[in-house]
Amino acid sequence: MAPTFDDVYREKYLLLTTFTKDGRPKPTPVWGVPHEGKLLISTDDGSWKTKRINNTPRVTIQKCGVLGKIKGEPVEAVARNLPKSETRRVFDMVTRRYWWHAWWWIPQALIRGGVDKVHAAIEVSPVG
Repeated sequence: MAPTFDDVYREKYLLLTTFTKDGRPKPTPVWGVPHEGKLLISTDDGSWKTKRINNTPRVTIQKCGVLGKIKGEPVEAVARNLPKSETRRVFDMVTRRYWWHAWWWIPQALIRGGVDKVHAAIEVSPVG
């Protein structure tokens, strides 16, 4: 039986696949936080995945290992870039969930100009 969004979005490590304008898949391992039936992701502002989501909101998510090795079937979903006012909240949620990796996460953001300046937030929802 194929996995559903509910089966996948709570996983610790996920592969988010965005799609180019011509439909080519671009998979990227991400850290995500399940929140109110949706997946929240913090990423670099202006990253290619945020640009692709602006063009094509269709994405897939799937279980993967810490380095991105696929461990399950993809699940169709829809993504959107959240307003800048949500960036800090999502960054803080991701930091709390992955605190053992955060020793480099927070200083790196501060050195680059601050969380609100260099990060963006993505919301992934089930299709339908």
